[in-house]
Amino acid sequence: MVLTMGIVLFSSCLEEIDLETFSEENFVPNLVVEATLTDELKIQTIYLSRSDIRTDLETDTIYNPYLPLGLGPRDSVNVERFANVSVKINGTTDMNFRETAAGIYTSDSPFAVETGSAYEVIIQTNDGSSYRSVPLALEGKAEITDVYAERTTNEFGIEGVMIYVDGSASNGQPENYRYTFEETYKIIAPVWDDEEFQLTNYDPCALPVPTYDLEIIPRTIQNQVCYNTVPSNTIVLNNTAERSESAITRFPVHFISRDDFIISHRYSIEVSQFVEDADAYSYYSALSSFSQSGNIFSQVQPGSLRANVSREGDPDELVLGFVEVASVSKQRIFFNYEDLFPGEELPPYPFNCNLQSSLESHVSYCFQGMSSSTCPQSIIERVNLGLISYVGLNDQGIGSCPGPYVYVFSICGDCTLLGSKEVPEFWID
Repeated sequence: MVLTMGIVLFSSCLEEIDLETFSEENFVPNLVVEATLTDELKIQTIYLSRSDIRTDLETDTIYNPYLPLGLGPRDSVNVERFANVSVKINGTTDMNFRETAAGIYTSDSPFAVETGSAYEVIIQTNDGSSYRSVPLALEGKAEITDVYAERTTNEFGIEGVMIYVDGSASNGQPENYRYTFEETYKIIAPVWDDEEFQLTNYDPCALPVPTYDLEIIPRTIQNQVCYNTVPSNTIVLNNTAERSESAITRFPVHFISRDDFIISHRYSIEVSQFVEDADAYSYYSALSSFSQSGNIFSQVQPGSLRANVSREGDPDELVLGFVEVASVSKQRIFFNYEDLFPGEELPPYPFNCNLQSSLESHVSYCFQGMSSSTCPQSIIERVNLGLISYVGLNDQGIGSCPGPYVYVFSICGDCTLLGSKEVPEFWID
């Protein structure tokens, strides 16, 4: 695999990086540092990893109803392990961090960045190399005054819901803002039954026929109603320098199509507003431009952008990512689909939930003769693999090879394939 490209960043502090043609033989992984230290009193987090020659490091989890869970391919980021990490405040006080998960370093105690103080991230990697960020300081503070949802049609003619933010400065004269959000939504399995299959004593290789005990028993686990939380993966920026007023009014943060099933029942979004300095704003602007242009690095951890972190003794070494300090303001709202689309049909479920049936058993896996069955996989095979959920008796002869029971793929009768049955602490019905 050979890649050739050049990247230009339009900022005084973000430099042009010329990436030479490289292959697996000459590729050198660079340290990637990512951190946003905020004025929230909390455990702060710093992420360390290494760049990778692969062009797609996303971990894609795609549901396949014909495969047991966990058998799909999964890429992973090359995390940086066993580093010593700290944040130095005003050149004197050290806040120490420890690796609490692979490549994730969290502060030993909660702290909040403060106006008027300078912060430096200091890293010593496991090979003894030392790295230090430029001094960082808060640019100002601003509060979110309102978050609200309105039914609208976007510029592509798609009807849906727009999430808007209002805000105002509370300290200084901030001009650069970045928004992230976290969506949480209720999932209701559309074809759920209070009974389920139970398969025991299954031997698919028994002769002359497989042996097994298949029962229909009361369901013991609540898996009809679940909740899923998803962080934003887009870069949303706002600059108020060209406006006569610094107040933020009706700034659009996120659009949701009315056909997106995440708003089918009850939906919540927590919006976070970060006040950025000019360097951080330039970094995220460049990163956003790469993503929108389809640049091949748009899906690599933070892209090939030179960090504001350098190696001590070798400032020319390429370090990727970005660290920043920022003030943050958050606000959460909830709404139901009915609130914005009263009396209208719910969005479609994201999977086909047609009723199915098949023969209860199958030819022994150890049968040596000829078998020419064209019937779909049997019920006991699918139950054994965890692929289906019980619906009821097949009293209407459903299926090309009807069996005694009707079922659906598990994703239609078990909400835990799309979320968690645990109700979030902040949830309000």
